[in-house]
Amino acid sequence: MLARNRFLLLVVVGGAVLAIISLSLQFWNLIPVAPTLEELPFQVGGGGGVAAAAAPGKSRKRVFPAPRTQEPDPLSEAYSYCNTPNRTQQAWEGHSPADYKLLSVQVMIRHGDRAPLYYIPKTKRPAIDCTLSASRKPSHLLLDSFIRHMAQGGRGHWESPLGSVHRLPNHSVCEMGELTQTGVVQHLRNGQLLQQAYGRHRLLPPDWSPRQLWLETTGRSRTLQSGLAFLYGFLPDFDWGKVTARHQRSTLFCDAACDCPARNRHLEEEQRRQYRLRVGDAELERTYADMAETLGLPTRQLRAANPIDSLLCQLCHNIPFPCATAGAGGCLTMAQLAVIRRQQLDDGVDRRKAGLYHKYAVLAMYPYLNRTAARMERVVRDSGAGRQPRRAGGEEVFALSSAHDVTVAPLLSALGLEEPHLPRFAARVVFELWKSPKRRGGGGGKDGEPFIRLLYNGEDVTFHTSFCRSHERHARQPLCPLKNFLSFVRRDMFGAVNATSYQEACYGRRG
Repeated sequence: MLARNRFLLLVVVGGAVLAIISLSLQFWNLIPVAPTLEELPFQVGGGGGVAAAAAPGKSRKRVFPAPRTQEPDPLSEAYSYCNTPNRTQQAWEGHSPADYKLLSVQVMIRHGDRAPLYYIPKTKRPAIDCTLSASRKPSHLLLDSFIRHMAQGGRGHWESPLGSVHRLPNHSVCEMGELTQTGVVQHLRNGQLLQQAYGRHRLLPPDWSPRQLWLETTGRSRTLQSGLAFLYGFLPDFDWGKVTARHQRSTLFCDAACDCPARNRHLEEEQRRQYRLRVGDAELERTYADMAETLGLPTRQLRAANPIDSLLCQLCHNIPFPCATAGAGGCLTMAQLAVIRRQQLDDGVDRRKAGLYHKYAVLAMYPYLNRTAARMERVVRDSGAGRQPRRAGGEEVFALSSAHDVTVAPLLSALGLEEPHLPRFAARVVFELWKSPKRRGGGGGKDGEPFIRLLYNGEDVTFHTSFCRSHERHARQPLCPLKNFLSFVRRDMFGAVNATSYQEACYGRRG
């Protein structure tokens, strides 16, 4: 009888402990209401804003930096690169401790799925359709209205030369590098995902002001179109009269601070490292030779055509690999793609160990990170002492930079989040600025402090970044202080190149 009573006591106590833990997690918003977004069903809102019905969330994962306990499957990595739109997406954006105020969000995206940038000589051009049709998969409930809305783009504001760039992909057989319907759908979903995440925070109210939104893109049609698709899914009301598209001449988004001789030297050293590793890979060289023989090409010509780009695009669209168009040659194979992908993954690991790319990345992405930090400081000042942010006509509270893999990859590296593989199509990096609740005590209230969250493809990776990896989290301060990020951008990140400022790092002299 005594033993039975002890057992019942343990059950009751254990249940109470679990209940307390569950309530605590919900209090800190670590159990999200809707951390994933399924493709269907959607409740369509006005002007591109969408409220989505989402599945319950999975457990939170931490992915940076992940020790490699086993060799990754090169083909699995290749399919992940495609980022097929019918996959369930994880989204931890917009989740914070209770009563924290979201002040601003800044996003950098890689453009969506595209046609190859290179064509393999003596093979047929991949038959990828770059027109848009809601009746063709993959599709989206917003696609039809998006197509109609883009036809009214003349009402928007465009920095030269963006006004002459097509706002929709429109070729029945894709031009080189053209955005596909898959790429458009990827970013309609991305925008919709963040609209759901931030809608409850009223980041951009229905009557949002043009000054609250910042859109910048390179001059490529695939980045402009990706940015427009993202915004159409995100904005509560897509109003052309409020949208200004700004042009970035450099893929590094460096504005007027692009000149940096040391950055170029680090890039040249990194390219020499890549070359040495590649020519020392006997299996890769044999594979290139076999591919060249299959197509009747000199090996050097095949390698110069960068066949991995075309093969990956055809893999993503489920198109058979290229075959020789003349003679008795055969076709390229999945096994050959696997060898090239394996070498790319090996290169990524070696790149991280060598550290040359990281030095390049720090100098390449400082101008963008410095603008990001400055925008956050302005938003914090604009929020005022003890006031809510002046969202009607104040600083930009949402900024979108539509970029390339050669932008996102160095950004991740500069932040200490370097991956062994390239960013996938429609990858996203999100900077969230939060303000803690006002603390009371003494003679009155003390204004809350600013904090930062960083997310990559929906994963909260803040505490894997260089600026917050050593920060000790606790109940009173569960997020990363903004001052950590500001100190990192203004000084600490230059430790990687033995300098204390951008000017010193680039030109070898102190400011």
